[in-house]
Amino acid sequence: MSQTGIRDATPAELLTWNRLTVDGPGGHVYQSRAWAEQRARLGWKPRFVMLDEEHAALVLLRPFPWIGGASAYVPRGPVAGPSEAAGAIVARTAALADWLAGEGVDVVATDAEVPHAVRGVSDALVTAGFRPIPEIQPSRHRVSLALAADTDDAAVRGGITKSTRQRIDAAERSGVVIRRHDRAGWSGNHPLFDGPDRPLSDVLAAFATLLEGAGERLGFRFGPRQVFIDWWLAAHAAGHLVYLEARDDGRHLGGLILYRHGDRLSTVHSADAPGVRDTHPGVMHLLRWRAIQLAIREGRSEMDLGGVDVGPDHREPDKGDAMAGLYEHKRSFGATWVAMIGAHERVIRPWRYTLGRLTGRLRRIVARLSRPVRR
Repeated sequence: MSQTGIRDATPAELLTWNRLTVDGPGGHVYQSRAWAEQRARLGWKPRFVMLDEEHAALVLLRPFPWIGGASAYVPRGPVAGPSEAAGAIVARTAALADWLAGEGVDVVATDAEVPHAVRGVSDALVTAGFRPIPEIQPSRHRVSLALAADTDDAAVRGGITKSTRQRIDAAERSGVVIRRHDRAGWSGNHPLFDGPDRPLSDVLAAFATLLEGAGERLGFRFGPRQVFIDWWLAAHAAGHLVYLEARDDGRHLGGLILYRHGDRLSTVHSADAPGVRDTHPGVMHLLRWRAIQLAIREGRSEMDLGGVDVGPDHREPDKGDAMAGLYEHKRSFGATWVAMIGAHERVIRPWRYTLGRLTGRLRRIVARLSRPVRR
């Protein structure tokens, strides 16, 4: 692909931006206008780039202090359809990097969700001047449940293990209520979900507290808290985010945040309250089953149950690994491990990239030293 036709999107094209980057095959919420606005509030400079009439890419820029130039990140993009050939995917990515180089960008990072099953993409990216880098997002791979076009609850339930079906049934019999907070998607009349009963900001604040507690127990860091809550509210308002909340007698038992994009629903965050696995052992099973049921009713081709990558090499969990239990839990729904090619980077001007990283660190140090001391 020539870079000649690449350009910034027009105001009219921005009105339908999400059609190309979020809603279409392979689309991702992190290519949305809502994500661009959220990142802009945190200091990034969004650039909405048209690659051709049917392909676009959100690029997030970080200008280097004092020396000019910038780094660029294409979050989960440029998006690639599940049936696209390796050549088309790499051509778009390389052409975008060439165009950004002409716009003064010194390094381009991309972590488009391209499965290893699309053979030749990694090798072709290296040939085009990219190199693999550590992941930018928490997970590289995902655990995925494929959904046939004509499937239904009974067919999918038949692929779930007996013990997980029993836990789902027990949670339903115990009176656990699943409330759905959602502004888009399926609107059918079926007793799967109860509607919201409290302001969403309060509900998400309670879920953030659950995530903080889970982080303390499992050794991961969640936060900054308000940044996440602000993003969740914005994504929900745009129709990109679904929150499923499990409750019993007014108690918040657990929750599941899903993204709606491409042909799938994707699990992003999940957490339960301390002690819930003893008092209500099927809560998380019921939450995931309700998410699958929602994906079935929306005609999605995939229920992405999220990542369980282990260690810095993002390998598949083995028996005894910290993520092994969660992996088995997700696989009990009939899901399978889907390996992705991972993040790549192309350094265009090494000297300014190196200097830009140094000036960026220096600016952060100066900013910290300039903050008033609280007494």
